[in-house]
Amino acid sequence: MSYPVQDMMGQELRLEGIPRRIVSLVPSQTELLYDLGLEEEVVGITKFCIHPEAWFRAKARVGGTKTVHFDRVQALQPDLIIANKEENVQDQVEALRAIAPVWVSDIRSPEDNLEMIRQIGLLTGTSPKAEAIIQQLQSDFASLPLANCLGRKVAYLIWYNPVMAAGNDTFIHEVLSRIGFENVLKDAPRYPELDMETLQQLQPELLLLSSEPFPFAEKHIKIFQEHLPETTIMLVDGELFSWYGSRMLHAVTYFYELFI
Repeated sequence: MSYPVQDMMGQELRLEGIPRRIVSLVPSQTELLYDLGLEEEVVGITKFCIHPEAWFRAKARVGGTKTVHFDRVQALQPDLIIANKEENVQDQVEALRAIAPVWVSDIRSPEDNLEMIRQIGLLTGTSPKAEAIIQQLQSDFASLPLANCLGRKVAYLIWYNPVMAAGNDTFIHEVLSRIGFENVLKDAPRYPELDMETLQQLQPELLLLSSEPFPFAEKHIKIFQEHLPETTIMLVDGELFSWYGSRMLHAVTYFYELFI
């Protein structure tokens, strides 16, 4: 007998029991499914689902997060597809509902992340493992903010040419705030484009260059340093600022190593 479930977008879907064939379209949520012990149940992932490496090499790939190959999904005969509002394309998500129920997450904050983990635990019959992850994350984040980060002005760049930063209403912004930073783009919408003059006017004390989605490197530090001689510029692991799910178990320790 089928039963109704509501996703984080308020969309109702119907399941025929605990899913046994899952396709994940979200890299961070794929890693969560692994940490929940769903080795046999996950049958398909995207080409960007790089964690864990064993799954990246062995699981069937159904395309990219925004370029899903419907025929590959169909061939896997899933009974649940897991997607995300920001990572995936709405039209594709809607079309995938003709293949299987699609559960969509919407994550803007660490609290949303905890709720996502809880809901996926319930969906997949792995609530005890999900709750253990939640408790550990709550314990880790209870140690934030970091005293020597409080009030420091920061800009977090995600792209180069054009230069793009993390603004308000993003998971990255919320993580920066929990660490104790003041995001100089806090009044800007989501992912604004910037020119060097604007960046100079914002006067960040700290400029963080993410490893993803654009792979900033040492050469970019030199470019920005010419325009921002008084700013401390650092390369950072983008996964630990922007990936939700169980990847955040590694985040707080990383923040301490980076900023203390």
